[in-house]
Amino acid sequence: MKSVVAALRGLPPADLVHTIANFDNREIAQIIAALGSDLAARAFGYFEPSQQVEIARAMPRAQLQQLFTDMPHDERADLWKSLPEAERDALLPGLAHADREDIRRLASYAEGTAGSIMTSDYATLAPELPARLAIEVLRREAPDRETIYTSYVLDEQRRLVGVVSLRDLLLAPDDARVADIMIRDGIFVRVGDSKEVVAEKIAEYDLLAIPVINGGDAMVGIVTVDDALDVAEMVQARRLTQFGGTAALGGPDIDLMNSTFWEMFKARYIWLALLTAFGMISSIFVAAQEEILTEVLILAAFIAPIIDMGGNTGSQSATLVIRAMALDQVRNVWSDVFKVLKRDLPVAAALGIGVALLEVVLAAIFKDGIIPEVFWIVGISILVVTIAGSLFGVTIPFLARQLRIDPATLSAPLITSVMDLLGVFIYFGIAYIFLADVLNAAA
Repeated sequence: MKSVVAALRGLPPADLVHTIANFDNREIAQIIAALGSDLAARAFGYFEPSQQVEIARAMPRAQLQQLFTDMPHDERADLWKSLPEAERDALLPGLAHADREDIRRLASYAEGTAGSIMTSDYATLAPELPARLAIEVLRREAPDRETIYTSYVLDEQRRLVGVVSLRDLLLAPDDARVADIMIRDGIFVRVGDSKEVVAEKIAEYDLLAIPVINGGDAMVGIVTVDDALDVAEMVQARRLTQFGGTAALGGPDIDLMNSTFWEMFKARYIWLALLTAFGMISSIFVAAQEEILTEVLILAAFIAPIIDMGGNTGSQSATLVIRAMALDQVRNVWSDVFKVLKRDLPVAAALGIGVALLEVVLAAIFKDGIIPEVFWIVGISILVVTIAGSLFGVTIPFLARQLRIDPATLSAPLITSVMDLLGVFIYFGIAYIFLADVLNAAA
């Protein structure tokens, strides 16, 4: 064990955790205890949340209390909330009063808010402090602070009056007051703001951390850029699963390795049931076209490629619009809908013409005895369905934003299924127009 621990101490915390993550949790608990409190506290946050709980439950109480004392404040609050209530109650008495109160306060904020991801571990300065003394204060506090690159200037009521960077303090004259160096009217978020808003502000203003204030305008914490990146990754993962049709509508995120059987079943079943309903409507409509299919059976051969074209085009267009929204290239206004359509519809029309010509040529080569009307039906149907797919795919994300729904929840399978249904309506509608004489003669 000693040789293993010695080798692990030379690794960065993330690599250390990656090396031992598949060990038995009791063995990991022993290794964590042997690493030393500082390294253990820095490494522990790299374990998956569910594994953190199992490791914590395998640790002796005294070692777990030491870990809680040394962990970053936001991470220990998250871990404390995940522990069973009996273990939480047994853990707290062994912690310092300030640590107990800090954990309870951070754990009290609603999930998904700035308060739930912030840390109370930040550097503060008084506005009247000279730069020389401010640097001394930061030097003393640095070992116990998450970051000292930015310090927050608070008045006597802990209201945020400005921010000052370590660089500005170092470059300032020794006797310059913090109030004369700091930046006033800095960027901040409210404790109840969503964590997505926090991540967006940190990215927009290129911040290392952002202060969090409560309803009384008192500063209560900061959210650091690494936590914001975690939020951004989570949002992107959620959008990917939603757009793929594997996330619960309005429910929790689905994790392949950590979600329960029923969570995964419910999330996927809702989508599959919805898509099956659309599929059944399409099938019933196609089955009702017995008259025209009996007279011109070859029409059945082109149903699949025509409806696929609409679904694929709609999904492509929706993906491009959602990406543009994420990059703030388009705003949530209807004027931008027409701007996007002006760009996308000509492309869709060109794609429709190109694919229609290809489909007609391939049909002429590989299928004999096709009457000319069928070529026209297939070609025009592909063109119309492609344009309709583009129109649908562009419009739906804007409509979702108007309804305050994440556009990513309008999954690619859903867009495809709607376009399948619309595609068969378009296809057989055009077929009835071109084959009216054939059907009248048969009658």
